[in-house]
Amino acid sequence: MYTFSSRLRMASFIMMIVGLLGIGIGFMSAPSTVEEAKAMVASHDGGHGDAHAEEVGLAEANAHGEHAEAHDAAHDEHVLHQLQNKPWSALYVAAFFFFMIALGVLAFYAIQRASQAGWSPLLFRVMEGITAYLVPGGIIIFVILVLSVLHMNHLFVWMDADVVAHDKLLMGKSGYLNPTFFLIRAAIFLGGWILYREYSRKLSLKQDASDDNSNFKLNFRISAAFLVFYLISESIMSWDWIMSVDPHWFSTLFGWYVFASMIVSGITVIAMVTIYLKSKDYLPDVNDSHIHDLAKFMFGFSVFWTYLWFSQFMLIWYSNIPEEVTYYVTRIEDFKLPFFGMVVMNFVLPLLLLMNSDYKRINWFVILTGIIILAGHYMDIFNMIMPSTVGDQWSIGIPEIGAILFFAGLFIFWVFRALTKAPLQPKRNPFIEESRHFHY
Repeated sequence: MYTFSSRLRMASFIMMIVGLLGIGIGFMSAPSTVEEAKAMVASHDGGHGDAHAEEVGLAEANAHGEHAEAHDAAHDEHVLHQLQNKPWSALYVAAFFFFMIALGVLAFYAIQRASQAGWSPLLFRVMEGITAYLVPGGIIIFVILVLSVLHMNHLFVWMDADVVAHDKLLMGKSGYLNPTFFLIRAAIFLGGWILYREYSRKLSLKQDASDDNSNFKLNFRISAAFLVFYLISESIMSWDWIMSVDPHWFSTLFGWYVFASMIVSGITVIAMVTIYLKSKDYLPDVNDSHIHDLAKFMFGFSVFWTYLWFSQFMLIWYSNIPEEVTYYVTRIEDFKLPFFGMVVMNFVLPLLLLMNSDYKRINWFVILTGIIILAGHYMDIFNMIMPSTVGDQWSIGIPEIGAILFFAGLFIFWVFRALTKAPLQPKRNPFIEESRHFHY
């Protein structure tokens, strides 16, 4: 039975406290008036915001005429909303990132169950521990969505009735993009994911105390059915929670793109938690071949993510359709470093670091690569959300770092607390011996 070390527990609490302070500073420093917003932008002399000051509509000294004044006033209001969105966006990006890790692990876990994989049963308790975060993570996401519907922020412009009333495209989508249906879908998805996790975990524990394989077989059947629900719900979730922050743009493979980011991040965390537990003399039967297989999945899904990223980018760039290409124009012009930097972290470095088969068996090397992959996929989510919510007013400062620390601390606390609830090694899984003797 795993014991949650006091040092790790204390570290998670410290991260949450420091993170809350950073989040609080972000909200307190957000402007409340147009004048405050203009002063904040003007104070960033030499920053990336100044280069586009005229584009974002700061009032110009030589503005004249009623039309120019109205135009400037509208853009000043837009800048105010962008700056007010910064702490909300930082919170949302970090909240979704850690939630998607747990959801990616859940998908991988269901795949292992449905395929009756023989190599992975020794890792099931680790996966079940990580997916425990779906409950607090899902609640936080849902609360943020509810607050968005209540107009506490401007993350989703289609939630503003005045904006929709003057936008024919959004009016045409209002049957789907409306606050009530949006929250209903979110509740169904979160309920379905959490229900499967809790029931599958219950069957997994019951199997250890059973004298037959009935619980194992039932887990197999519900896992296969869940994967159908997951593939549908994950795609729609990606449209709702991420793509709709820019409701004029769409991509038909966006659901797969988010899935790739989700599952490679999840597998990376499985590997990192497993290596940590082994370093503390838990999971004695997990060997280098298990770590090697996890590292191969990290490598393979990093390539898969790159394939989807390039397919989406290349087709939109080559076709050069204005309503599609503006998505990438914004990111290349205003987010050049995070946009291309995440490609390096998500593809180039994992490719170089994990290409050699021997390196996949070196624990510290897998951890190093895992840190790079997780940082890269945080930047991926950052690039999905920030251009639409904060525009060129973006930065990685106190609210962003604070949100990462808070959710990382909460994630660590919840996952490792869940690992203490049951023995780390299943006893009566029919494939446990195959997993125990997994060598190559």
